[in-house]
Amino acid sequence: MRELFLSETFRYLWQDKDPFQEADRLAGKVFRQMKSRKTLRFVVDGDAYFLKMHRGIGWVEIAKELLQFKRPVLGAENEWRALRLLRQIGVETMTPAAYGTKGANPASRHSFLITEELTGTESLEDFCRDWPRRPPPLPLRVALIERVASMVRQMHRHGMNHRDCYICHFHLDVSAGRDRVDPERFHLYVIDLHRARIRRRVPTRWIVKDLAGLYFSAMDIGLTRTDCLRFIAAYEQKRLRAMLWDRGRFWKQVEHTAASLYRKHFGCLR
Repeated sequence: MRELFLSETFRYLWQDKDPFQEADRLAGKVFRQMKSRKTLRFVVDGDAYFLKMHRGIGWVEIAKELLQFKRPVLGAENEWRALRLLRQIGVETMTPAAYGTKGANPASRHSFLITEELTGTESLEDFCRDWPRRPPPLPLRVALIERVASMVRQMHRHGMNHRDCYICHFHLDVSAGRDRVDPERFHLYVIDLHRARIRRRVPTRWIVKDLAGLYFSAMDIGLTRTDCLRFIAAYEQKRLRAMLWDRGRFWKQVEHTAASLYRKHFGCLR
């Protein structure tokens, strides 16, 4: 099994060379180093990129994951496929610059993914941190809530669940200034897709997990009941009263799961 994609930059840079060896040789600032995975930032001709290098996790780790009823991440394939799908359906995300995978044995597969650095962005976790003390202009608040709802809805409708769906993984373009984000025209990117899963249809329990994770991560940014209802309406794309009648139990489950997550991490609801 071998698959390879190189952008024009890396086709030129690695011409007549083995891309897997060249990816191994890349040097830069290491952000994460694990036994089977490494993430680093590097620069080529003034442009910054992120490399995610995966080595096989071994059958022991695969068995551990399966025994805990978890789906093991075997390489860069998940993120590569997620990036391609999101770009196809119009959800803003990172731009892939190079990708490669080789090896038939899932326990020893070698793969890498290089993406262009998102410059001038800030996670929604950081951008919204001061909302309880300094609420944003209402049009921006509404626009961000509805955009996140739309992005997650698109993912789920096209068979993808993020599995790490938190507001820290949505990055807002603030290159013009944090106080100059235009609610009518802004860029919001979803990142950190290495655990994403794609199938024909996302099971309801995984939709609940994504939405509950998102709500859990936003519980301390001063969301009102109106904000939550606004998100639900944008996600469901239905009239709110009829939707709550038909899907009220589903959204109660999302709320319950989010509250359980919060209590697990912080001990009690604030």
